[in-house]
Amino acid sequence: MSDLRVLCRDYPRRAIALVTREYALIFQHTASLVDTGNSQSHSLIDKQRCLLEFSRISSVDLQDYRLLGEAQGTLGLITLNKDVFLCVVTTSSRAATVKPGETILRIDNVEFHCLNRADYASWPEHEAAPRAAHEDLNYGAIFEGRDAVTDHPFSGLKKLLSDGSFYYSLDFNLTDRLQTRPNESATIDIDSLDEDLLWNSYMIGPLLLFRSQLAIHDRRKLDSSRILTSVIRGFTGTLTIPASVPLLPKVRSNLPSTLTIVSRLSSRRAGTRFNSRGLDDDGNVANFVETETVLWCSPGISFSYTQIRGSVPVFWEQPAGLLPGQQKIEITRSSEATQYAFDKHLESLELKYGAVHIINLLCETKPGEAELSARFREHLANSLRLKDDAQLAGRHLMRSTEFDFHAETRGPLGYEGSTQIRPRIEHSLFGFAYFLSENDPEAANSSGERSNREIPTVILQQEGVFRTNCLDCLDRTNLVQTIISSMALDLFFSQYGGMLTQDFQMRHSSLWADNGDALSKIYAGTGALKTSFTRHGKMSLAGAFADARKSATRLYVNTFADKERQHTLDLLLGRLTNQDSVHLYDPVNDMVTAELDRRIADYTSTRKVRIWVGTFNLNGRCENVDLSPWIFPPQEAQYEDPVIVAIAFQEIVELSPQQIMSTDPTPRIIWEAAVKKCLNSYSDRRGTPNYVLLRSGQLVGTALSIFVKEDVLGDIKNVEGSTGLSGMAGNKGGCAIRFEYSNTRLCFVTAHLAAGFANYDERNRDYSTISQGLRFQKNRTIEDHDTIIWLGDFNYRIGLGDQRVREFVRQKQYDILYENDQLNLQMIAGRTFPFYSEGVIRFPPTYKYNIGTDDYDTSEKARIPAWCDRVLWKGSNLKQKKYEMACLRFSDHRPVWASFECMISIVDEQMKGALREALFNESHREVNRLTPSKTGDDEDADSMIYRPIAPGYPSASSDSHKWWLDEGMRAQVRSQIKPPTKGEIPNIHQISNPFSPNEEPDWIQPQFSNARSKPSVGRLNPLPTQVEQATEVNEGSHGATRSNIEGLLKVSEDSRLLRPQIPKKPISLSAQQAAGKNDSPLSRSPTSASRYSPIHKADWNPVPSDGADEYSKQFPHNDDHRNVEGLKNPIMMSQTEQSQALPAPRRSQSAMKRVPANNLLDDEFDGAIENWRPLTPRR
Repeated sequence: MSDLRVLCRDYPRRAIALVTREYALIFQHTASLVDTGNSQSHSLIDKQRCLLEFSRISSVDLQDYRLLGEAQGTLGLITLNKDVFLCVVTTSSRAATVKPGETILRIDNVEFHCLNRADYASWPEHEAAPRAAHEDLNYGAIFEGRDAVTDHPFSGLKKLLSDGSFYYSLDFNLTDRLQTRPNESATIDIDSLDEDLLWNSYMIGPLLLFRSQLAIHDRRKLDSSRILTSVIRGFTGTLTIPASVPLLPKVRSNLPSTLTIVSRLSSRRAGTRFNSRGLDDDGNVANFVETETVLWCSPGISFSYTQIRGSVPVFWEQPAGLLPGQQKIEITRSSEATQYAFDKHLESLELKYGAVHIINLLCETKPGEAELSARFREHLANSLRLKDDAQLAGRHLMRSTEFDFHAETRGPLGYEGSTQIRPRIEHSLFGFAYFLSENDPEAANSSGERSNREIPTVILQQEGVFRTNCLDCLDRTNLVQTIISSMALDLFFSQYGGMLTQDFQMRHSSLWADNGDALSKIYAGTGALKTSFTRHGKMSLAGAFADARKSATRLYVNTFADKERQHTLDLLLGRLTNQDSVHLYDPVNDMVTAELDRRIADYTSTRKVRIWVGTFNLNGRCENVDLSPWIFPPQEAQYEDPVIVAIAFQEIVELSPQQIMSTDPTPRIIWEAAVKKCLNSYSDRRGTPNYVLLRSGQLVGTALSIFVKEDVLGDIKNVEGSTGLSGMAGNKGGCAIRFEYSNTRLCFVTAHLAAGFANYDERNRDYSTISQGLRFQKNRTIEDHDTIIWLGDFNYRIGLGDQRVREFVRQKQYDILYENDQLNLQMIAGRTFPFYSEGVIRFPPTYKYNIGTDDYDTSEKARIPAWCDRVLWKGSNLKQKKYEMACLRFSDHRPVWASFECMISIVDEQMKGALREALFNESHREVNRLTPSKTGDDEDADSMIYRPIAPGYPSASSDSHKWWLDEGMRAQVRSQIKPPTKGEIPNIHQISNPFSPNEEPDWIQPQFSNARSKPSVGRLNPLPTQVEQATEVNEGSHGATRSNIEGLLKVSEDSRLLRPQIPKKPISLSAQQAAGKNDSPLSRSPTSASRYSPIHKADWNPVPSDGADEYSKQFPHNDDHRNVEGLKNPIMMSQTEQSQALPAPRRSQSAMKRVPANNLLDDEFDGAIENWRPLTPRR
């Protein structure tokens, strides 16, 4: 029977207690709104809180608690749909025994107990998945959408944690190797846990934080209770060697020996086969496994040898697919952009393991693997450790061996040819040595008495490690690591005068085959291939058929089940973007966090960087042209080089049925080389750092490439790409790239939306599908970023006739064209790109030109010129500087470019940590100073000075201290407000804090400028009326005629008082340089005066019902409620149609500043827009 029991109390407040024989750890849930104190974000955050109490069982009243069950350990806390759950291990079994007194347990079943709700207890029990059902990998069936973390807490996570791949130990730190863990400690040193290998770090994090805040003696008691459990994932297994099998002739013993393998899978870049590949910006690689072979022989000889495996440390991806040709390897970053993370990976290996010998098993005849190998060798050659000859001569820390496994085993020897690697690695094997320790029976403890626990003496230590990789790091890697392990054991036996017997070799190979199967099930969904040879030393026909079945199963699992498995892993590791973490109820920590948010400027700085973006529809052409007029136009020469350059292409290939079904990267690579050449030629002339290709993506004819300066690569991380749309053709769709620059998240999106003049609804749907459908890792969306820039061929057209558009273009009346631009109208209506901004358009339409000329389309179709190519953006840290078109004439489109200034947020984590620690220490000193002593006098407690929680507020109260009774405060807490006199109104300028000095009167007399104006409150000047504002605007930037003003005055005089003025909208950054233009005479021409006239601001005003007659006289109209090109005039809409219109969203001032007096977007006419409906094309 286990010593740990799980108790529950339902009333008066639900609580769960973990009780041992001596101690109790009690959990209570409390949810509250926490004031973060950050003015730049939401000030109130709904945090899931947990109140913890650890004490002796004798001091806790457990009479109201009932027994829920027994537990073997505690994995931690996790939130699901705003509910907090405690996860405990209910059943486990012995998996391995490293040596006497050190047992490893396998988790067989877990339970989730809700802290805040009792109704989950009524759900039926879910039994643990049987061991034979490990390949039932539908862990993520609980995910149906982004907002739903899980529907039931005991489905996916329980099946995952109970699949037999999670292990823990109550005797020693399982995240440490035998060589690195201390020998004298009788308890687990929780402070030394390796978080890279700890799989419940997210769940147990709040409990470890609670432990760190305990006193030292309470901390030791909690550790000795073994309530907290540290879990690894991978494989552990032990085989017992009978005493009758002689291993070490020089050592005689009647006790059996044990051979153990412990494989620890890293949690840093955890994932399934096709969802987790290659390297990340922190130097972590996918499927990184540390495997330790341990041999214990009586009377206390311990041998240990460690190897590591991991994905090729390059940024690469491979999509899943049932057809072999669909699984193409794609390297997503250039060599220059990869080197920094590659070096970081190797540095971490050297720091942890010492010397590293890399064994690359990739095939040179397969194009994808050959490309990876070439890139791997390139980075090794460029690494600082290999370039520094002096350092290389003095420290042989890095070596590499190329061993084409498939080529070596293709001959008559078959897989036995893999043993040919032995002579190539013997030198490093001898140099690395192995770990060896022996128990010293004469060892005594520090007090001189004989120790009950034998303390081993270290004889030898392992000085280096082999790093082996193939494509998946499963089958080939496991076979080669088996050979290396046997070589190390053979070396150890030879030191003791023994040898590796055939019987021991078979046991060793069988254990390694089990290890390969377990790791392969975790990563790929099936057992490992080639295990028949690993177990028996030869490949049988049955083994070949088994490998074929496993390969087919892998394709199916990786294609249809891995996405759900990946979501469940992200849930376990706390990586979902919408996943809430559990916070401890700690008032001191809350005060420190709030103070940190208030003092964010102390550890946060900003850096202004320039961003250049450009989009170009190539019309399927591939020309050798100079791109500098587009990328580096003359007007950009006065500025610094852009740090980030985003290039988007559409129709990069000629669209055909064959091209739509596949993606040819050759044109993209050619254009990327041309762009890079142009960028670096410009940088060389100016003597600035060169550009490197950070990442690129392509969806058939749509491509996006991001270039950055090479000196900022160290500040950029988490670069990801996402392409495609479900249900959309390959020639139309989206491609997005996101990354983090310091602490700012940026996302660039290019798209080629639906074509056709009247298909604006379809274009709107395309945007919605891309915005909501594209997903990055950890379920991030496009909107989960601080800075978003869309660029591409959006295909929105201008709703005017061909001749009129060309005439407006000839006269450069772009403001009138913009009023009839479909994208502008749809954004006003809130139907597409909500809350995005666009710069002022001062260039002619970019489509459609006769190729090689500046003339618009003269073919039979005579397409209407339009601004198809656009750049839209969102982000409070962005400021648009330029928005122009370039004259490259080899396509029927013209390229468009825009430049921005972006404020990058940089958080100094070291300074923030130091400030947090200082605030904690100050708070604890304050608490200790203010806490009355049990033996102290009441006078001492009364004389304490309590600290205000914020400047301007009174000091906190206590049982002996009431701030509202202090001298000087009694007068303030009493209400001194006198009743108002006749006609007075409350003063809205009174400050909210009643304890701050304030000279504002409580009541004021309203002030009116005239009978028709609004009252003025306080010291402010009277607000202008709507008519006054219209007069001011029309006489200013737009210059409306006097007749329009008189018409507005007449309507105002005949109607009721106008409703209160809507506050002005904030001016967007892009509009700060925009200049207004006068109304065009062409818009008042006879041709446009009646049926074909655009809607003018002076012709649009909210009219009360009693002024309708006057309004109809002033603004006559015909009975045909149709306007230009079949677009319905919103003034003539029926009441039903107006009621169905969408409310107009906020529109940036960039659109407001550039239009004449007939603009509907000016602030004084916001009331009119509420019932306005955009122009819709006639079907």
